[in-house]
Amino acid sequence: MLFGLVVRSAIRGLPVRVVANFMDSSPLALIARPQFKSVKDLKGKTLGVSTFGATPDIAARMVFKHFGIDPEKDIKIIALRTDDARMAALKEGIVDVIVIAPPADSEMRNAGFNVVARIDEVFKFPYVGLGANIRKIKERPDEVKRTIKAMIKANRYIRENREGTIQVLSEWGGTKPEYAAATYDSSWKVFNPDGSVPDDRLRLVVEQAKSEAKITRDVALSEVADLSSLREAQSELGFRAQ
Repeated sequence: MLFGLVVRSAIRGLPVRVVANFMDSSPLALIARPQFKSVKDLKGKTLGVSTFGATPDIAARMVFKHFGIDPEKDIKIIALRTDDARMAALKEGIVDVIVIAPPADSEMRNAGFNVVARIDEVFKFPYVGLGANIRKIKERPDEVKRTIKAMIKANRYIRENREGTIQVLSEWGGTKPEYAAATYDSSWKVFNPDGSVPDDRLRLVVEQAKSEAKITRDVALSEVADLSSLREAQSELGFRAQ
């Protein structure tokens, strides 16, 4: 379901394709020590990520580039793996900024740290979707279509039912209701209402994957995506991609 992973795998020749998009961006946030008020303040500082090459690492680098900071030259990046490890490193001053997902962003803000950027407010790119093996798409298209329809319905519930979603988050995730509410409020807008995969956003993921893999050849979108099942699912649900 990690959109970028499916795209990177397809570009490398694995028989997989993206079939739908369910999150239009990442709910990740950059959290900095109290003395830093903006992304531009972080030039020359140290960033804590999960692992090198993972979505949080890539997304954070894209944010720095957006604000005119070269992450390869102007930012020291440390891989700290778990959320707890990154939060501890920030609190202890080992790093100056971390990239982290809700509800940890709310917890750190309450502890006096600053949210200097939210990924979804800087740019949009498919983050979580659905990938399938080419054989599955060809031989069991109804199964793929049913899965897409179920996910679209779930996303619509999330977008339209705040209290119900918070209850599920709290019970399923074992989090305090206030953190579940904070998670919802900081991320509900990124849930795609119809599974659409806009070409320009798919191309953004493809180009990032090419850069990461040092691939220079042109990559057609059809090499990484098959949206035939999505179109059928959308039609049966009574709407089409915007």
